[in-house]
Amino acid sequence: MDLPAKRGRGAADTARGLRTTVVVPTRGRAAYLEVTLESLGRQSAAVPHEVLVVDDGSTDATPEIAERFGVRLLRHGERRSLNAARNTGLREAQADLIAFVDDDVLVPPGWLDALAEGAERHPEADAFGGPIRARFEGHTPRACGREDPPITTLDLGDEDVEAPMVWGANFAVRRSAIERIGEFDESLDRAHGDEEEWLLRLRAAGGRIVYLAHAGLDHRRSPEDSRLRPLASAAYHRGRGARSSDRRRGEAPSLPRELRVLAGCGWHTVRRACPQGLIMGAHSAGRVIEALRPAMSSANREPLSSPPDPASFLSGDAGDVTDPWRRAKRTAGELAYTALDTIAGTRRRVARLARDRPRRDVLVVGVYRSGSSMPEAVRALRSESHNVRVALGAIGGGEPSLREQTLATDLTGGKFENLNRVLDAAGGAGADWLLVVDDDVLLPAAFLDRFVAVCEAFGLDLAQPAQTLRSHSAWKVTRRRPASLVRETRFVEIGPVTAFSRRAAAELLPFPELRYGWGLDLHWSAIADQRGWRLGVVDALPVRHESGLVAAAYPREEAEAEAARFLAGRPYLPSARAGEVLAVHRRAPA
Repeated sequence: MDLPAKRGRGAADTARGLRTTVVVPTRGRAAYLEVTLESLGRQSAAVPHEVLVVDDGSTDATPEIAERFGVRLLRHGERRSLNAARNTGLREAQADLIAFVDDDVLVPPGWLDALAEGAERHPEADAFGGPIRARFEGHTPRACGREDPPITTLDLGDEDVEAPMVWGANFAVRRSAIERIGEFDESLDRAHGDEEEWLLRLRAAGGRIVYLAHAGLDHRRSPEDSRLRPLASAAYHRGRGARSSDRRRGEAPSLPRELRVLAGCGWHTVRRACPQGLIMGAHSAGRVIEALRPAMSSANREPLSSPPDPASFLSGDAGDVTDPWRRAKRTAGELAYTALDTIAGTRRRVARLARDRPRRDVLVVGVYRSGSSMPEAVRALRSESHNVRVALGAIGGGEPSLREQTLATDLTGGKFENLNRVLDAAGGAGADWLLVVDDDVLLPAAFLDRFVAVCEAFGLDLAQPAQTLRSHSAWKVTRRRPASLVRETRFVEIGPVTAFSRRAAAELLPFPELRYGWGLDLHWSAIADQRGWRLGVVDALPVRHESGLVAAAYPREEAEAEAARFLAGRPYLPSARAGEVLAVHRRAPA
């Protein structure tokens, strides 16, 4: 059934059930797709819905099959990934509930009714899944009854229940959740974890997943694919994907443990005379092979079987401005830049941008020591335009003037460990903007209103204000430039002030439990590149970071060692590229 023109969120439905778009990603499996589309064609006409087939580089009869069933077909010119196909479907979907099914399922009559009615029954939930039943249409290898089916299944009982995870063969999301969390990670192209990564982001942001007990479907295997060889081959690739997913989350078991599981599968096969044990062994073998494969950085495509060379993640600039002659030169330069900004009207443009901006919720978090400049920073963060909440942690008992904002005291961890404690005490982020502010920075007047206005005007997801020339800045790209409103960059530093949009915060929080955090900003840069986020340094509002040298309060070698451990196996932007400027904006967008 075709959908009418796309409606606004929250409009009333005139037909029974929530309007739904069903997205079927596919690649080169026309015979399976034919059965899936035929079963989708038998769904209730009472629920307004459309079916989109997203072809991720097929060379078979997929277009003819889609045309025969009269569904919309969206084609990628070349193979990309399952999540890329999901994102294409999301962008074209006309409904507020988007359901994903694999191209190898059989959807029984009533599935769409149960899905749409379940979503209406649980308005607090952001994502949904349902039972996935194994359906083998040929003779499967004999089993001894101790194994799970050699295909993805899900059964959480006969009643709706909140679930930690559901699977992509039978999976639905609200459009509002996508807008809040962001799209699927298109860099993942394995047979495991494609949807799991997005669901983990959703849960980290406080989202809820509900299992709808009556919205079940069958996960098929044709007679040809029900035999031992194809089942073992599929299990091997799932095993590699599962190990890759575990590694990505930092939960991968050790290689000796993987080898013990593989040996156990072999023993099970011999002892029980169980051919299904060979399929389990293929899955385990896939995990072992993936464990032996050197981790690859998607940012620089170099093997990272050992911690990376510090030269690849260090700035190479100590940022030391204590030398009197250097400080005098920087002071003169600062006066010249300020004069150029005045002549160019940079401050006036920023002030105009801040007028009549939408009211936003802004959460400011930070950790401070006694005698720091945090009280001055908090005063400068007052706003006439936005709802601002300040949540602070104290290393020690806290400042009397910051008593209302201090939610945690006597913190003993490192910067990001402590920030996570403060965020927990504040109830998580969930704001339109999150600002992380160090305790040794001085901010210009009307900073917050103008900073948020610039970030929104230029569509930034990660941003920082530039630092004055007199500041002890470790990265040259963060130092102010004259007559510039904002520079689009590939890199935003972990301090002294860092801003996260709602969608960036949803993915990057909670912070890794790091004491120093060196290299974390380079990892953020790689994620931003994958997601298509915009990063920027706001030159028009330079902040003063002039009171202390970088790494003056902790051992530099420990910070380097922590960064090397953290970045090993993770994508990151090499420091040689951190200074790249993509665009310089001197005027506000029209």
